[in-house]
Amino acid sequence: MKDMGLDQRPEQALYRTHFAQWNERIGAREPVWLRARREAAFARFEAVGFPTTRQEEWRFTNIAPVLRVPFQLAAAWPECSLPDEWLAPYREWAAHHLVFVNGHFVGEIPADGPAWGALARGIRALLGEEPEIVEPHLARGAEDASNAFTALNAAFLTDGAFVRIPRGTIVETPIHLLFLTLDAGTPVVTHPRNVILAEENSQATIIESYVGLGDGQYFTNAVTEIWAGENAIVQHYKVQRESRAAFHIASVRIAEERTAIVLDFSIALGAALARTDIMAILKGEGAECALNGFYWARDQQLVDHHTVIEHVAPYGMSREFYKGILDDEARGVFDGTIVVRPGAQKTDARQVNKNLLLSTNALVNTNPRLQILADDVKCSHGATIGHLDEDALFYCRTRGLDAETAREMLTYAFASDLLNTIAFGPLRRSVGEWVLTKWPEGGMLKELL
Repeated sequence: MKDMGLDQRPEQALYRTHFAQWNERIGAREPVWLRARREAAFARFEAVGFPTTRQEEWRFTNIAPVLRVPFQLAAAWPECSLPDEWLAPYREWAAHHLVFVNGHFVGEIPADGPAWGALARGIRALLGEEPEIVEPHLARGAEDASNAFTALNAAFLTDGAFVRIPRGTIVETPIHLLFLTLDAGTPVVTHPRNVILAEENSQATIIESYVGLGDGQYFTNAVTEIWAGENAIVQHYKVQRESRAAFHIASVRIAEERTAIVLDFSIALGAALARTDIMAILKGEGAECALNGFYWARDQQLVDHHTVIEHVAPYGMSREFYKGILDDEARGVFDGTIVVRPGAQKTDARQVNKNLLLSTNALVNTNPRLQILADDVKCSHGATIGHLDEDALFYCRTRGLDAETAREMLTYAFASDLLNTIAFGPLRRSVGEWVLTKWPEGGMLKELL
């Protein structure tokens, strides 16, 4: 029986209508080159169509719940100011905040102290003022002919963050990209696109936060491109705390030149369905990359991470360490691939995925892989899936802890060795406190720790 073509699927018609409306509304006001790229991106989407579980890369992640909802393109925030309670959790952060509501840039909260040396603006604002700055980079680096969601993101490119760290600049203050989505009663979709350029000998820390304001259903389809020039150092944290009814699909694309170092840390705590694809290409000799991740899923949440680290040049080093905690009927997916190309001799690569199941109904599918096409390398990979150690639980009980607190302490200990590697203290404390609030005795456990 012949597969139903994308043209016959209702969700295809919905996005085609959205695209026609979007083109009519803003097409005349944007650069010709951008309109051409968006139209080419939508053509790719039409050709590829949404993925199904018959495809290897998506066989454990069924996106049918996403496609059943008639999402509407999110409108811009109409107010001139933001409610203080939206920003209160971040005012103690010593960071420079760029704030987006429903995918649209609305303003910034500058860091205290001297000028921090980076260009950090909303893409839509730059397109209106200095389009030549973004033209060489926008909707180019992350484009994957087989990925429908990156194509949709480029087709509906509305706004996002453009961050450039000039050559030789060390930005000590983190740059925080805060994406807030409103619960307006109507399911909406946003397509934020972020471009991060770290030029030669520069250093910066970038934090992406995706937060739902309310418990409503919405869809975030985000793409982030990171380019690290020669000898640049970039720490990138992506924190997903969407509404538990929301859907979050994201792609992160990293390219590194000679002796560049990039740390990418993906933290997934919210959303009914969350999928993040991360691809790092170590193009230059001696480049280093670390992909870390932590995910926590409860009830019937699904959290999926697909990663690829591609070593192209010699003397590269990569480390990958993902940990997941799954409870109730939650599902986790980890699919990690390290590719060593023929010219990438002396590569040193390690990959580890560890999962803790707190329920007999929780499930994780883990698939670490190596593709080694060079003969002088040092590579390893591994994965573990298990429950709390009964001997450790018994030991805690003999020290006066009740069963629930002992269980919570051991669970937090499983996560803490990875979470403690988060270099930015306010973010580390924020994620740790979030984990502790998941338990009835979290307050007492916080005091014990």
